[in-house]
Amino acid sequence: MTDTQVTWLTQESHDRLKDELDSLIANRPIIAAEINERREEGDLKENGGYHAARDEQGQQEARIRQLQELLNNAKVGETPTQSGVALPGSVVKVYYDDDESDTETFLIATREQGAEAETLEVYSPSSPLGGALIDASVGDTREYTVPSGATVKVTLLSAEPYHS
Repeated sequence: MTDTQVTWLTQESHDRLKDELDSLIANRPIIAAEINERREEGDLKENGGYHAARDEQGQQEARIRQLQELLNNAKVGETPTQSGVALPGSVVKVYYDDDESDTETFLIATREQGAEAETLEVYSPSSPLGGALIDASVGDTREYTVPSGATVKVTLLSAEPYHS
């Protein structure tokens, strides 16, 4: 797994997701008891409470699997402290295709890490744009391929650590 395919999490994000996972796992016996209680109410074909409890169980189990996968494959690190280099956790400003008037500012981060960045667009380090910019220094121009197959040039204007 290359660094651009890894999910980067700050320690705070990791701890928050781990707490959510622990809470969901602790809730398993409660959901199981509710399903058993609803099952005893009678005909399962017309038992809305039973089906709702089973649906909730399915959603929670899916979230548990998602969180386990995320946490098992994540690299935990600190938000970058240096300026001038695009790293996961950096707010970057770029321009496209040598047009200095075509600028964009965004956060390079996972969706989980960028959840509180309501005013910034978030690009994953594993996206074509995010991956192209990782480790770029201010002034560097990189190229990446968009889904249509076209190649886009992007130049890094600034990179600063993200502070929520």
